[in-house]
Amino acid sequence: MANIIDGKAIAAVIRAEVAAEAAALTVQGVTPGLAVILVGEDPASCTYVRNKQKACLEAGLYAEQINMPATTTQEELLAKVEELNARTDIHGILCQLPLPRHLDDKAVIAAISPDKDVDAFHAANVGHIMIGDHRFLPCTPAGVMELIHRAGVTVEGKECVVIGRSNIVGKPMAMLLLHENGTVTICHSRTKGLADICRRADILVAAVGKPKFVTADMVKPGAVVIDVGMDRDENGKLCGDVDYAAVEPIAGAITPVPGGVGPMTIAMLLKNTITAARMQNGL
Repeated sequence: MANIIDGKAIAAVIRAEVAAEAAALTVQGVTPGLAVILVGEDPASCTYVRNKQKACLEAGLYAEQINMPATTTQEELLAKVEELNARTDIHGILCQLPLPRHLDDKAVIAAISPDKDVDAFHAANVGHIMIGDHRFLPCTPAGVMELIHRAGVTVEGKECVVIGRSNIVGKPMAMLLLHENGTVTICHSRTKGLADICRRADILVAAVGKPKFVTADMVKPGAVVIDVGMDRDENGKLCGDVDYAAVEPIAGAITPVPGGVGPMTIAMLLKNTITAARMQNGL
């Protein structure tokens, strides 16, 4: 039976650490501030933003939600970003994705000051991640690394397989594992012999967005299995990219869905906002 990596419990510890740091900064006259831009009324995005704002307030951070209509123009959105870039009480800015189709998310990400880019999506921050001198890390991959570390798993010398090559999770995830001396393979929709490659993995990270995609025959006995997916199964029940019931008896350690990687993403966003506040105030 696998060791269950409890993301909810680990995220609670990190959020308590963040709250202590926020309190210390506030005593020094700096209240860490995060602005979240929400364009339109996508239900999932509204839920994510609400959860982020709640987490900020609970940790003693200032949170500002900017709601803009779905009809917002590119010029209006970029003007709002520039306004937030100039504010000294806002240390972190994120624009909730996806945006309405008529808006260019790449242009919006590029407009956010790299110093306030707490999602770490800006090309400058991506470059820092590549060469290993980063200030911020993308929240989900950073959360995965925290789960791995706090579960007592060492990456060095391990065979690591990442399924998925997105800019948000797959690519930065691979770089973080590489920086810790893992031997990393990135798999994607064109990979041949996927199951064979996955079976080599000591650490397997699934970020493919397909319910129960990783089956028991794809997992090496004793492997650490990290499930980044947030999907719905055939009965509409929340599940991940890993067939948890089938894989859990084989794995050495595994993250559940829900309660695994999900809670870590917001915890790492709070941590990035603290880092941004320190950096912008020379602390």
